[in-house]
Amino acid sequence: MVFPMVFLKLADWVLYQLLANSCYRAARKVRNYGFFLRNQTPRSSSSLQQPGSLFPSVAHFDLGNDTKIPRTLVCDIHGVLLRTETFFPYFMLVAFESGSILRAFLLLLSCSFLWVLDYELKLRVMIFISFCGLRKKDIESAGMAVLPKFYLENLNLQAYEVWSKTSSRVVFTSIPRVMVEGFLKEYMSVDDVVGTELQTVGNRFTGLLSTSGLLVKHKALKGYFGDKKPDVGLGSSSHHDHQFISLCKEAYVVDGRNNQSCVMPREKYPKPLIFHDGRLAFLPTPLATLCMFLWLPFGVVLAIFRILVGICLPYRLAIFWGCLSGVQLRFQGCFPPPNSQHKKGVLYVCTHRTLLDPVFLSTALCKPLTAVTYSLSKMSEIIAPIRTVRLTRDRKKDGETMQKLLSEGDLVVCPEGTTCREPYLLRFSSLFAELADEIVPVAMNAHVSMFYGTTASGLKWLDPIFFLMNPRPSYHVQILGKVPPEFTCAGGRSSFEVANYIQRKLADALGFECTTLTRRDKYLMLAGNEGVVHDTKRN
Repeated sequence: MVFPMVFLKLADWVLYQLLANSCYRAARKVRNYGFFLRNQTPRSSSSLQQPGSLFPSVAHFDLGNDTKIPRTLVCDIHGVLLRTETFFPYFMLVAFESGSILRAFLLLLSCSFLWVLDYELKLRVMIFISFCGLRKKDIESAGMAVLPKFYLENLNLQAYEVWSKTSSRVVFTSIPRVMVEGFLKEYMSVDDVVGTELQTVGNRFTGLLSTSGLLVKHKALKGYFGDKKPDVGLGSSSHHDHQFISLCKEAYVVDGRNNQSCVMPREKYPKPLIFHDGRLAFLPTPLATLCMFLWLPFGVVLAIFRILVGICLPYRLAIFWGCLSGVQLRFQGCFPPPNSQHKKGVLYVCTHRTLLDPVFLSTALCKPLTAVTYSLSKMSEIIAPIRTVRLTRDRKKDGETMQKLLSEGDLVVCPEGTTCREPYLLRFSSLFAELADEIVPVAMNAHVSMFYGTTASGLKWLDPIFFLMNPRPSYHVQILGKVPPEFTCAGGRSSFEVANYIQRKLADALGFECTTLTRRDKYLMLAGNEGVVHDTKRN
């Protein structure tokens, strides 16, 4: 009888916290708001406006010229710097990318009762489900490699324009500091971030808040600045933000989250977004996440079907059944003429979007090709419908291997050495230019709507499966034609000049931008290693 009584008392306490306490707080807010309306002075008809009208809109801030103003700005990231109304999608990203699909499913299930909770309880529940048991380095990695893409896509342009005009910026937020600090310091040049701190045991989060509890912004601002008032404060139209920005010399309200004028265009990003990690290609709002989980069983079956089609069927039938299953393959250009003067095969130089680049090129050309790669899992080698050869990163040995393969037939190489999801091309290795004079550049691009088919820190053998799990993945294959002889090594050009020339031609064809970044730069940023750890272990 003891256990049932304890269970009933626990259930009674939970019901009180979820229902009675939340309803009481809601009723108190309604009463206070009603009192606020009754005590408005009838000076003008605009006095019965929403509380956000107590402070001017951020659109009224004097941006002046392009120079920064020596003033201090304080604001929150949630509802101010970001246009999204809820922080749920970012907790879902942490749960899915740093945790597991089961953790993400539990967070989605919590939506069934989150709506009845007040802001503090809602935040505590999402923090516990998303963080409990996760390692600190995994969360910090997500904060640097996964979340910035979604933060940048949801930046509020009006708020950022004010942000960029000030010389000193401090962010106060009730969101866990570890979720936002990496992005704010790397991309937004923030001076300091004051956020909710989480409890840890060893190197793992418990999912509970530290002894300081959930950060209260106006109290934290007083503790941070003391008697000194910040120059500019940006806030949302909520009551809590009013208390926060009322402590500043100038206060502005950021609204219009559904206004197109607040959308940040890519060219105005504070820093170019070149590398990012994670599997999810969409912002996981509750509805979008529900659709993903409903699609998953069909997606797995569809991916297996598409793999079998690529392995078992001839090229023409593979294209036909692949298109029927939703794969979009767009081919542009002309087939290169057969090489009658040289015994060597044709060297196809491709941009690198996913591990399936050589497969789709082979399918588009309707002929078998050999692909060389620096890192490929055993699973990917097994399911690959074309021949794959692993390189060693020893320039002399790799050159000899590629020369031998060219003497046997056509060869596909991706000189970037790693994939890049964004419209940028990494620096091309010049090794391929020393091996052949018959070089055909191929501009390849891939688009997905649900899952990315690449990863820097995850399981690489799942890359092609995730790509093929998308409802309608697409590939664009554009053959640019053979490189003119005068732009090859045989024409007197150095291998570096040839590599740079082909990189520019491919970038122009795709509308991409050339960079000098390398595989090493990507892995140092996203995975904290140089991208050769796994290969070293194998060798």
